[in-house]
Order: sequence, then structure tokens, then C-alpha cells
Amino acid sequence: MWPRRVLSTSAFVLGAAALAALIRRTSLRWGATPDEILLALPGDELMPSADLQSTRAVTVHAEPHDVWPWIAQLGQGRGGFYSYDRLENLLGCDLHSADVIRPEWQDLRVGDQVRLAPEMPLTVAVADPGHALVLTGGIMMGTVPSPWTFSWAFVLREAGDGSTRLLVRERYGYTAWWAGLVAEPTELVSLVMTRKMLRGIQHRVQQARPVEPEPSLSNAGRRWVARPLRR
Repeated sequence: MWPRRVLSTSAFVLGAAALAALIRRTSLRWGATPDEILLALPGDELMPSADLQSTRAVTVHAEPHDVWPWIAQLGQGRGGFYSYDRLENLLGCDLHSADVIRPEWQDLRVGDQVRLAPEMPLTVAVADPGHALVLTGGIMMGTVPSPWTFSWAFVLREAGDGSTRLLVRERYGYTAWWAGLVAEPTELVSLVMTRKMLRGIQHRVQQARPVEPEPSLSNAGRRWVARPLRR
């Protein structure tokens, strides 16, 4: 009886470990192809040896220059993150995802701050319109310094058929021994939020159409509005 119990427990542990490994692998590469996972992206050079990396992606049926304005206005107090606003606002993030492109949020430059929440800024490390936005920084936990350095890259790659591959890569460099204990579960949450964000951007871009400005306005006054999906 004892050996049978040992074998049963061992099988359970191995099965659980295999399932956890599969979930982890899937969560870190949702939507991305094998080539994209291995691809060097802008921002990788900021952290040559990352302790944890995720690459997630979606195809947007539009040119990169049509996707970029939605990326450029990411951030709290700006266009939001096109994800689960209500859930994020329960944590005090004060996010309101935009359904229009706002000209005043488009001039993003290296050194500017993009906030995850009112007291949680990241710094723009790369701002290459139509190609890549990379944010860097750490995540304060109350009065505890961030246990990692972090880069968050949004990369647009032409798909060759009028479509764009939108890649989002997160890289963590641990600065505390316990960082992985927090970062690994955080990535499961990140999967849920990032998947919604990617689909939110995809929807907005593909359903957007220009709203003509008043005759007295220049082309800079043109807005783009996301229309509901047609059934």
C-alpha cells in the first residue's frame, strides 16, 4: 500500500509540475510565433540578461502608421491601456481607455513619463513613430523599492499584406532574491491584461474611421473614432 501511495503522489506532483510549466510557457508567448519569440526587439539592449521575458502579439489589419497613434497615447491620464479599466481602477489606477486619437497625446519623446497609475511612472527609452515605443522603470511596492528593473516594448512590424504585427515584450532584471516570487505570478495577470490590451488596440484600429474636421480646422484637427464592430 505504501509504495502505491508514493507512486500516486509522485505522479500527481509530476503532473502538476508539467501543467504549471505548460501554463507558464503559454502565458509568456501568447499570440507570438516561434520566430518572434527569438527575435531581437528594440529595448532588448537595455537589459542584455533578462531573468524573465514575455513576448505576446496580435495581427492588426492596418498599416503600422495607422496603429502607432493608439500606441503613442498609452498611459494613465492619457489614452489608458485599452484593457479592463474597471478592474484596474479597483486598484486605484484611474485609467480611462480612449476611443479616439487625441493630437495632444501624440508627441511622445525619450525621457517623457508614461504612468501605469498616478504614482507609478515609467520612462520613455525609445520613441520611434511607426516602429517602436519602449518604456523602462521599476514598480514600487509601497515603501519597498522595486525588486526588478523592467522594460516594456511595443513594436510594430509590417506583415507584408497591408497588416501589422503588434508585438509586446516585457523583460525583467531581478535586483532582489525574492523578485521571481512576485514576477512569475505577476506575469499570469499580465497575460490577461495584455491580451485584452492587444485586442483592444486591434479593435480600435480596425474599426476606426476619420471624422472630418470643421472647415476652419487644419488636418491636425482631424480625429479618428473607433466605431462598433459590425455584426
